[in-house]
Amino acid sequence: MLQWLLTVDLVDGPAPWIIWGLAAAGVIALLIRPLRRRWVVRAAIGLVIGALVGWFLVVWADTTNAFELPLPADVKWWTTGGFAAIGLGVVSLWSSRWWRKVVAVVTILTSLMSMTVGINQAFGQDATLADILGISTLRSFDDFAPPLTHPVDDTTPLYKTWKPPANMPKEGRYGALRGTHAIPSTGGFVPRSATVYLPPAALVKNPPALPVVVFMMGLPGWPSPQPMVETLNAFAKKHNGLAPIAIIADQLGSEDAQNPGCVNSTRYGGVETYFNKDIPNYIRTHMRVLTDSKYWTIAGYSNGGACAFMWGARHPDIWGNIATASGEPWAGSADPASVLGPVYAGDKAAFDANKPAAILAEHPGEYAGHVAVFSAGALDRKYAPLNRQSADLAAAAGFRTTYYLVPNASHTGPGLTGGLDKAFSVLYPRWGLAAG
Repeated sequence: MLQWLLTVDLVDGPAPWIIWGLAAAGVIALLIRPLRRRWVVRAAIGLVIGALVGWFLVVWADTTNAFELPLPADVKWWTTGGFAAIGLGVVSLWSSRWWRKVVAVVTILTSLMSMTVGINQAFGQDATLADILGISTLRSFDDFAPPLTHPVDDTTPLYKTWKPPANMPKEGRYGALRGTHAIPSTGGFVPRSATVYLPPAALVKNPPALPVVVFMMGLPGWPSPQPMVETLNAFAKKHNGLAPIAIIADQLGSEDAQNPGCVNSTRYGGVETYFNKDIPNYIRTHMRVLTDSKYWTIAGYSNGGACAFMWGARHPDIWGNIATASGEPWAGSADPASVLGPVYAGDKAAFDANKPAAILAEHPGEYAGHVAVFSAGALDRKYAPLNRQSADLAAAAGFRTTYYLVPNASHTGPGLTGGLDKAFSVLYPRWGLAAG
């Protein structure tokens, strides 16, 4: 029962509409009663005070930068409306019959649920309750892992020679890398389980060697594979099952607000070692991938984008491509104190030395032939101009750079998925998975 509850679809399934319908029915039932002056005043007070509490919370969050980004408009309306309904439910508990008290309690609960589901949809990143709570319900990679072979040195465009067999799966598969398939972390960093995605072309008897993408989500959060899986399945469907192998990995180590800063540190351990030594070594020994760095991409969203830019700049021998969706310009840009103290022990010079501008300057001439894609939502007033600056930095250093604004998107869901769509549209011809 618990497993089922954790995996109910809260985005595309019927569950949201059922929850919203119950809350709306509860509100209507509470409002339908004799229009005595005392009740009308009480109901109005409950609705208005509830709405004001909800509105105050979103204004406070934006004013204090509590979430490090402006809240989407839908979040503000869901919060305001949700608390208004809760206020109505609370005032309905007084001077009412027992059954109306029951309806009031149910309305309060369903209003909380409705608000949570609506806000979650506004952010557009978590599909289930397990995703919201950061609980992994993924099956283990052991359950479906095919025999994988080592990397291949081949530059022939695959789309010209690939013929998918009749029994190729229609969609890729993905699972948690744990147990015998866990990626060892040799630098003391303790990540949450990574996920691997294998496209349909990797699931046939004699799979071709494919490109590889290592991707990170944002802060706070967990390494949810859903945005990457859905995007790559869509690309694979349009390209005869061809897509990169993807590893969705954890650069944070925890669900809370800690920020390891994308570097090795005494406090958090070797997060940079994990991503630039341990994960590449694991890929080379477990995956049938192409060896040239032009087929290797480091990618991330928000905080993960900061790490991707940093590591793509510092390790051009590993990563031939960088893709950031609404990425921070550098780790800790939204809250420097959260990184400067815990990670660098207050060493401002070391902090500044790990910003992309400084790292790029240390590698003159090493980015020829490298590609970087920076994207952000067109409505994202904070990260859109910051990604423009990052794109300009990368272009000046020698990257072939693309900067893209996702139409009608802010920092949340569509800003991420639209950014991934653009990145793969740019990279597919480079990888030989589509014509240029």
